[in-house]
Amino acid sequence: MTKAAKTTSWVFQIIAVIIMGQTLAFKFSGHPTTLAIFEEINMPYGHIIIGVLELAACILLLMPQSIVYGATLGAGLMTGAIIGHITELGWEGERGQLGLLAIATLVSCNIVLFIRRKDIPLIKGILSESNLPKD
Repeated sequence: MTKAAKTTSWVFQIIAVIIMGQTLAFKFSGHPTTLAIFEEINMPYGHIIIGVLELAACILLLMPQSIVYGATLGAGLMTGAIIGHITELGWEGERGQLGLLAIATLVSCNIVLFIRRKDIPLIKGILSESNLPKD
């Protein structure tokens, strides 16, 4: 991977970590707006579960050996958040801002995954198998 690609990846990793990380205080403190959002999607304790998963994604995104796992987890979580906005929560006011942050995080995680695609275990396995000599 080139230095420019690695730097670009780190920029988008940090963007994803900042966005997910800033919401953790609201999730873990049981902020009334956060509780209302998770009640609305029938996940009364979802703020804790999602908070733990987002914290894990942030940690994984910052550890060089686990970046693709953090980006995959972050992308999955943000896909769920976007689906929640489309189906239940809507895009008005503060909820629209949260939805746009979810989109920005999803895009950031997907850029990281694209840049580091050769580090994804399944792809790494396929690439190494294709380099094997033919019998």
